[in-house]
Amino acid sequence: MSTSTQTVLVPPVSEATSVEASHPLTTITSQVNSQNDNTESDRASVASNNKPFSKLQKTAVTFQLSGINFANSCVNGLVVVGLPVMTLDLNLPQSLAFWPSSVAALTTTATILIAGSLADVLGPRSVDLVGCFVLGIFMLACGFVQTGEQLVALRALQGIGLALHLASSVSLITKILPKGRGRNVAFACLGISSVLGFSFGLVMGGVLVDKAGWRAGCPVLGTFKETLAEIRERVDWVGALLASSFMALLSYFLAVISSDVEHIRKPDTIVFLCLGVISLPLFLGWSHRQVKSGKPALIPNSFWRNMAFSSICAAVAIAFAIINSLELFASLFFQEIQGLSALQAAVRILPSLVVGFFINLSTGLFIHKVPAMWIVSISSLLTAIAPILMAVIKPETPYWTNAFLAQIFMPIAADALFTVGLIVITDVFPEDKQAVAGAVFNTSSQFGHAFGMAIMQVISSLVAKDRKGMKPVEALMEGYRASFWAMFAFMVTCAAIGFFGLRKAGKVGVKED
Repeated sequence: MSTSTQTVLVPPVSEATSVEASHPLTTITSQVNSQNDNTESDRASVASNNKPFSKLQKTAVTFQLSGINFANSCVNGLVVVGLPVMTLDLNLPQSLAFWPSSVAALTTTATILIAGSLADVLGPRSVDLVGCFVLGIFMLACGFVQTGEQLVALRALQGIGLALHLASSVSLITKILPKGRGRNVAFACLGISSVLGFSFGLVMGGVLVDKAGWRAGCPVLGTFKETLAEIRERVDWVGALLASSFMALLSYFLAVISSDVEHIRKPDTIVFLCLGVISLPLFLGWSHRQVKSGKPALIPNSFWRNMAFSSICAAVAIAFAIINSLELFASLFFQEIQGLSALQAAVRILPSLVVGFFINLSTGLFIHKVPAMWIVSISSLLTAIAPILMAVIKPETPYWTNAFLAQIFMPIAADALFTVGLIVITDVFPEDKQAVAGAVFNTSSQFGHAFGMAIMQVISSLVAKDRKGMKPVEALMEGYRASFWAMFAFMVTCAAIGFFGLRKAGKVGVKED
């Protein structure tokens, strides 16, 4: 991509200064330092003199960013449908059984805030290119692994590349597309590409797993001193490390206990949990100190007092936790309980992806006409129907009775929230922090992915172990049922958050005059 971007520097954010935006959301602005007035005005004038981007450039950037999302989601689809076979082929220990699916989200969560800060300083284009390269290299490498541990390690490295891409992609779109329908559709395209990629990965993975082996799927997909000074001065490294530590340590703790709840008694697990818990108040305290001293803060504490911002972060985390868990547990139900092949399981999951495509598209086109509160709450309640249908299903029940309808309702909340969440979060952050805005959104979704997968696995494992008098398949099904009921409870909570937290948000994605 040859497009160059000009970053406008905005001085550090002050908690004491805020103005209302032209829409109901509260936008937090920066306090201007008098000593930098001349420099800032010069840079702002340079940015304002830049020629507007052509339609071809806007289309090309959106297409490229969506293409990377497509490839990454394709691999995720391959992993979901091929997980049972991968586990057997690589002799993956039971403690690591879910890790090929969840570890990428864990590393993405741990690094994406740092990636967003770097993208705001170095420019999103450079960071995105590095992320694409890293992502492609380790996608290809997964096809040559010999052990389960190697697969988990490479999937973890993929997550780092994905973090670089996700954080910078949001910034690139906000730089080339003004607020309004065009930006809304571009955000929707990022979501649509993920849906299409996941569906392609499911089908391709199902075919390859049954015919050629899962390995075949991986290669198919795929001045300096001044810069260092800017990185040192404009990136809140301590804040980024504290926030990343909190996310990483908590996600790791959940992943460890998901394999065996008894691991919670081990000293190293307790240490990780304690360090993670301590990291959160340290991060909040550090952010307060940075703002008070007039220095850049990764996420100023004042942002969290914005009800729309806090609510959408929580809703996004829950929605993505449930959609990823539903996809995985539905695939496991079809293969482990009903004894279907990987391809047959993939075909049965496809309806959810078709629905997801149209939900993403319609949300991008009409989001500016419907209040965000109703979009989030209604879509969450509709998605809550899916886990109920799967919780009461019987192994011998025909697909069209329960499972098909569950696939129809499954993606509604996550795909609607993808566009709503991006717009709400990017509106809160100033223009020179759009990469961090993208990082915050994707941190919420990726943390939700890792958190949801771990919680559901813990619930499933505990219930299955408690059913000692049952056959293994029956006990496994009881564990799945308990997880589906937990997913239902989470989605009802998500609907409540959307209804009460976004009441004052009004309509989002409205074009500015």
